[in-house]
Amino acid sequence: MERNITLSIIDDSWKEHLRAMDDLKQSVQTAYLEQKDPLVIYKMEAYNLFRRMSSDLNREIVSFLSHSQLPIQEEQAPVREARPQKTDMSKLQANKEEIDAIGDDYAANEKDYYDPSSPAGNVEGGNVAVRQEPIKVGPKIGRNDPCPCGSGKKFKNCHGKDA
Repeated sequence: MERNITLSIIDDSWKEHLRAMDDLKQSVQTAYLEQKDPLVIYKMEAYNLFRRMSSDLNREIVSFLSHSQLPIQEEQAPVREARPQKTDMSKLQANKEEIDAIGDDYAANEKDYYDPSSPAGNVEGGNVAVRQEPIKVGPKIGRNDPCPCGSGKKFKNCHGKDA
């Protein structure tokens, strides 16, 4: 219950903070007329807004939770978490032959799925996308060079307008 209340308070406070940041953005846009750096002013004011929001948020949460009459829930029996059982290493035994046999089986199965001779290391079925290189047709045309279409205009005003 307290968690839900706390989250709703945080959510409301954050929404108000975002609205204040939008207002700050609008008001800082005129700072260049005062011959001040708008970015510096924005950073300082945004930091002050965040600190104010954070302190107000903490104060509001503590105030609400301390003054509210929330019903006290009975403590439920603590749930025992399943602990991983420790394995007694002295009881484990393995031969070198068994380990080698398991490794050979794994290597044989791996060859079914992975072909190291393929250029992209194709995985079963060859569904790996091959990286394509960009197509380069000719030499790069400068923005102020004449357009290759022969119109006599500069490239930036003809076919380079969309590029």
